Amino acid sequence: MLCGRRRAIGLGSIVRVSLAEAREMALQARKLKRQGIDPIDHRNEAQAAQERAQVASAMTFERAAREVHETLAPGWKNPKHADQWINTLAAYAFPRIGDMPVGSIGVAEVLEVLKPIWQDKAETARRVRQRMDQVMRWAEAHGHAEKNPVAAAVELLPRQRAKVEHHAAMPYAEVPAFMAELGAAAPAAGTLALRFTILTAVRSGEARGATWAEIDLERRTWTIPAERLKAEREHRVPLSPAAVSVLRQASEAFGADGLVFPARDDKPLSDMTLTAALRRRGLPYTVHGFRSSFRDWCAEQGVPREIAERCLAHAVKDDTEAAYLRTDALEQRRPVMRRWAEFLKGKKP
Repeated sequence: MLCGRRRAIGLGSIVRVSLAEAREMALQARKLKRQGIDPIDHRNEAQAAQERAQVASAMTFERAAREVHETLAPGWKNPKHADQWINTLAAYAFPRIGDMPVGSIGVAEVLEVLKPIWQDKAETARRVRQRMDQVMRWAEAHGHAEKNPVAAAVELLPRQRAKVEHHAAMPYAEVPAFMAELGAAAPAAGTLALRFTILTAVRSGEARGATWAEIDLERRTWTIPAERLKAEREHRVPLSPAAVSVLRQASEAFGADGLVFPARDDKPLSDMTLTAALRRRGLPYTVHGFRSSFRDWCAEQGVPREIAERCLAHAVKDDTEAAYLRTDALEQRRPVMRRWAEFLKGKKP
């Protein structure tokens, strides 16, 4: 009896609790009673504390996401992508469901993350959805969650508005005048790198990461290794006399070792360094857009499509076409890149 109330407390099944254990449990209950503590309330509070501890130690969504990130990161060749993968979840998912055990995350919680950005930040929302799906599939596979609710949640979201964005490209007829402006400027690393990018029709990152070890001036060939290419295949670039001239300027200004176009800290230039040359002139174009300018020029000059695509290091998707074009067509591409360079100097074909 406690405070005028009599309460019965069960000590457990006779099958599971021995007589000695029952006596010890009864003794402890009497001690608590003498201290004015209700043994039943004490036991319930202890059980609740244990359950809270179990929840606290459970696999939360953030913990699971970081486990997945750590597992996947070594397979990504671009450290920037690895950072973006976890940073996207940290920005949009962790604030809402990061502390929740993955096993308790359902359709409603997934919708809570995706709804606010589904239409206004469509591309970001798709990335968040994909990464949440990876985390939940990992949790399901490792026994931390009974099911993955991401797919079911996406079915309840509206279709995203189509929004196609293209890289703003300078009309190819205007590129020679722009190249003349760049040629008249001081031979800074950014200016030289931009001229080289346009002359070779490569992606900005490929030019900014170019090293002298990749350059063969004798054969006038630049070999970009597979790990630095979007298509993950080695790509040989034929160097026109104009491109070789830019390389010689770079070697005189910065030396012929390491990066061809180094930043001041001997690290690769940032993409904004090349973009700045356009912004300073108030031009609304992108560096990547010069690849489109080159492609348009090829079409106007009657360059065969498969050769133009090889110049851009695009994969040949047509199986029949790929079967006939088994090499990288380096020698067929040389005259194309030479003609492109002559066009950029203002020479008429």
